[in-house]
Amino acid sequence: MFTSTAFITLLSVTISSLARAAQLNVTVGGGPLKFDPEFVTANPGDTVVFTFMQTNHTATQSTLANPCSMAPSGFDSGYMPVAASNTNGPFPAAEFTVQNTNPVWVYCKQANHCQQGMVFAINPGTQFAAFQAAAMGGSSSTATTATAPPATGAVSATTTVSGSAAPTSTVSTDHKVVVGGSTLTFTPSNISAQVGDTVTFQFMQKNHTATQSTFANPCRDLTSTSTSGQVGFDSGFMPVAAGATTFPAYTIQINNTSPVWVYCKQAGHCGQGMVFSVNAVESSANNYAAFQARAMQLNGTGTSTSASPSPTGTTTGGATKISTSRDAGVAVGLASFVLGMLLM
Repeated sequence: MFTSTAFITLLSVTISSLARAAQLNVTVGGGPLKFDPEFVTANPGDTVVFTFMQTNHTATQSTLANPCSMAPSGFDSGYMPVAASNTNGPFPAAEFTVQNTNPVWVYCKQANHCQQGMVFAINPGTQFAAFQAAAMGGSSSTATTATAPPATGAVSATTTVSGSAAPTSTVSTDHKVVVGGSTLTFTPSNISAQVGDTVTFQFMQKNHTATQSTFANPCRDLTSTSTSGQVGFDSGFMPVAAGATTFPAYTIQINNTSPVWVYCKQAGHCGQGMVFSVNAVESSANNYAAFQARAMQLNGTGTSTSASPSPTGTTTGGATKISTSRDAGVAVGLASFVLGMLLM
């Protein structure tokens, strides 16, 4: 059984570890082809927030040996397009939570940006110069430009770094939804979510999307059917090879409790019932079953044709950020609880 001294020591260590978690901000692009700063030193639990400037960049994990090639199971923000005319924001962001003190190597996979030295590192020690020199020495990585519109309405969308997304508050929930795989389905296909919750779509084999639509037009994107200028979210096509062991993800945040209707725009998939909903009212005529039935009745009217791979993502002003002030609040609450136990 812990003594009072042991309790106080444990409490001190816990508060110290929570309080020192830091947010490290990194600017990507915006003029020079560089990450600014080019490397940081971070502790486990710290968050590195990549803020993307003009015009279209990524933050993609690589290795010291192959600076300009994505590491197996590495994170990837996806392309973050920013218009040249956008000088005041909002700017998209992606975040990565540091797990340990091992080096993390990062590059921009746009065209030849990596080969021009656009690389970044977390805890590189004395090896950053060698990493950047190796990138500029000819390691190969090519990509085409990808663009996507911002999302509006009941949700906002953000491309997330795999495994590092965090809720906006201590009570929010991230709902995981598997897209595709062995069946043409979203699993689960219908969820209830609260304001502030996030929904993360994880894409499986072969090539699917998570695209916002409407109940009236299940298999057509909201952007093209809206009469009031609404712009719906769209993950873009997410190609996944049959033998893949890592899977791309796309996250939306719920801004209100209105129903959100989603479909896969890969040719024929929506017409086969590959749709999804958030907060569909089951007691109403416009419930999930009716939405799916309508999609199948219309036989996918308005679905796009099969598209070439396009690793895109959208955002309306940044990824969800971990608040260090929130962590301090958790520490204070924990302190109150433990001290109360000691005084009983």
